[in-house]
Amino acid sequence: MKKTYHGSCHCGAVAYEADLDLQGGTFKCNCSICRKKRNWLAVATPADFRLTSGEDSIGEYQFGPRILHHLFCKSCGISSFNWGENPALGGKFYAISISCLDDATDEELASLPVGYFDGRDDRFDRAPEETRYL
Repeated sequence: MKKTYHGSCHCGAVAYEADLDLQGGTFKCNCSICRKKRNWLAVATPADFRLTSGEDSIGEYQFGPRILHHLFCKSCGISSFNWGENPALGGKFYAISISCLDDATDEELASLPVGYFDGRDDRFDRAPEETRYL
């Protein structure tokens, strides 16, 4: 069941609301940027995502095929969400950083199911052989 979560960067300049079903699944990826940032993400549709403040505070980084828009706060550097386009996900989507959800409790986070993607080898249909480091 979806619940509305509030998320933000560290300094609070960038804030948003996202309607998420976290029990429906979260994910970690081993691609170069996810591994370095130790990303733990959940997907939201555009209808389920609302930026509430900080549009002018957002910087963007892209690399490789430039499919994903890796966003970050220009002040504190925290990446609290990203967006991209994927036909398999219905087009545009938001990748919400679980660690930036301000109102998710420790107990709730500890209970979340986590899936894994082998982004390093562009195999988003399977998990990497090793996931303990993600």
